[in-house]
Amino acid sequence: MKHLTVIATAALLAGCASLAPDAGFGPVQQAAKTQLGTDLTWASSETEREAIAQRVDQLLLEPLDSAAAVQIALLNHRGLQARFAELGIAEADFVRASRLPNPGFSFGRVRQGDEREIERGLHLNLARWLLTPWMAEQQGRARDQARQALLQAVLDHAALTRMAWVQAVAAGQTVRYMGQVMQAAEASAELARRMQAVGNFSKLQRAREQTFYADAALNLTRAEQQQRSARERLIRLLGLWGTQTTFTLPERLPDLPEALPERPQIEAQGLAQRLDVQAAQLATEQTARALGITRSTRLLNVVELGLSHNSSNDAPTQRGWEIGIELPIFDGGSTAVARADLVWRQAVDHAAQRAIDARSEIREAHGQWRTAWDIARHHRLEIVPLRAQIAEENLLRYNGMLIGVFELLADARAQIASVNAAIEAERDFWLADAALAATLTGPARSSPSLSSNAPAATGDAAAH
Repeated sequence: MKHLTVIATAALLAGCASLAPDAGFGPVQQAAKTQLGTDLTWASSETEREAIAQRVDQLLLEPLDSAAAVQIALLNHRGLQARFAELGIAEADFVRASRLPNPGFSFGRVRQGDEREIERGLHLNLARWLLTPWMAEQQGRARDQARQALLQAVLDHAALTRMAWVQAVAAGQTVRYMGQVMQAAEASAELARRMQAVGNFSKLQRAREQTFYADAALNLTRAEQQQRSARERLIRLLGLWGTQTTFTLPERLPDLPEALPERPQIEAQGLAQRLDVQAAQLATEQTARALGITRSTRLLNVVELGLSHNSSNDAPTQRGWEIGIELPIFDGGSTAVARADLVWRQAVDHAAQRAIDARSEIREAHGQWRTAWDIARHHRLEIVPLRAQIAEENLLRYNGMLIGVFELLADARAQIASVNAAIEAERDFWLADAALAATLTGPARSSPSLSSNAPAATGDAAAH
């Protein structure tokens, strides 16, 4: 009886639950500030929307760097704002589950001749009333899961924005270098035309130079299209429209770090921060709790309490109560317990596999990050300087009339191609850097690279 009194008291206290002012958005804001260093605002009024618009316009006045792009994306993206409402819905479901069920009232009036009878009844789902604390706890865990899912969506959106910014800036660099290739090819083609006109060049030699010019023009067009596509992807992630889309980007990517820090504990660090691993663990705990409730209530599925008050004009007033219990004759609850047990075992296996996958994803992303840095640094310190040295030596040979102008132009094309390859290598490093940061907090995201479809910068320069 004492235990029943405690349950009833807890249920009565839960019945007074109310909605949180921010619907539990505060922890998400704090986590975004800690992990990303950015502000996060849920625009629930026109005043807040205007404040966000002013902040975005202020950030767009300067060339957009990576940090500003992430900040704009988290404040301005309407799709992300729509996700915030899911947390409010989960909070409302939690408060609803925490409140006592409404009682039912019935009223009936029967008249037969001069006899008149009035029936009144008050009904309460006693099982639902007793289980209110447990149901509130379950819905509270569901609310926590919704909060974690929302934080993961915020982190994913920030990672995608950072990658899109890297691609857009690198695409702009590629277009500029492709323009230099185009200028060299145009000069070479014009010189070949003039030399053929005076009889110093054959049709084959001019055709080769003209082919390189045609390839350079095609590659420049492709590079410009890739630049437009990369910029539009970034615009979509930023949630910009109208005149806001005329923002400017830096002319080049940030410099490579001189050295990469040693991170021997990165696997353990990432596993402790991974939101998907935490969500799997939370789901397992919730399933275990549900299994305990199922076992406790396997024979008590339906319990109803009813109060009656019947009056008649020719008989005494009748007052009383009744309790209705479902009899476990055909279904003793064993199937519900077996199902809950299997669901729990399934959740445990899912959580274990998620942790295994997380470890592997972190190691893979860390390896790609270091390899991309090695490749980019090799381009910057070895290949590009060697190409520059070759260009200087060939210029001396040209001044000494040891080589012709077309050999000099071919070398210039190769040098520009090496610089363009260095740009792609630096882009791949910063994409890997963003992917590694994202993998430390959630499921692995591949670092999309343009290397596979980037316009070829070498063309006939390799043949020269």
